[in-house]
Amino acid sequence: MKTTLTRGLMNVLPMALSLWLFWSLFESLDALGGLLLSLLGIMHPWVGSGFMLVIALVFIAGLLFSVSPFAWGWQKVESALMRFPLFKSVYGSIRDIASLMNRDGQPSHQQVVLVKQANGGYVVGFIMTHTVPAPVAAALGDDDWVPVLFQLSYQMAGVTSLVRRADLIPVDWPFEDAMRFNLTAGLSKT
Repeated sequence: MKTTLTRGLMNVLPMALSLWLFWSLFESLDALGGLLLSLLGIMHPWVGSGFMLVIALVFIAGLLFSVSPFAWGWQKVESALMRFPLFKSVYGSIRDIASLMNRDGQPSHQQVVLVKQANGGYVVGFIMTHTVPAPVAAALGDDDWVPVLFQLSYQMAGVTSLVRRADLIPVDWPFEDAMRFNLTAGLSKT
């Protein structure tokens, strides 16, 4: 009985949590759109109308960002706000994470690598960029260093270490599959 219960839980729980997460996101966006509709004096006509409004507004924003004058104006506003240190840290981090998801059909520049540890084991890491900030490069000297992200399991957190390029073993493994492997502590079946 215990095995059957566990099997049921392991199959139903991920689906239930995923559906709950997406439903919660849908309800939140629908409520936001409903608020915008009520500000315009329109009562919420049907469930999902607010969600459709939010999706339409995001699509229109995407269209506007493809027009040079709007993109130029946005860049000016963004650079003015980036003068505030706290805003710069929070906004910059969110923008960088969003840029990881938006590749516009471009190939991934993140390289999966293995780094040998002192005990003879290996850690899966990701070269996220091939450049080191100038002050760090000056402090490290002439060696070819790259920042390598070591993703922590079951978290969005990770540790970035500077590693000599010569100490890296490139792996021909899609970034998404390797990230899934790291995030699930090797339990993913991809």
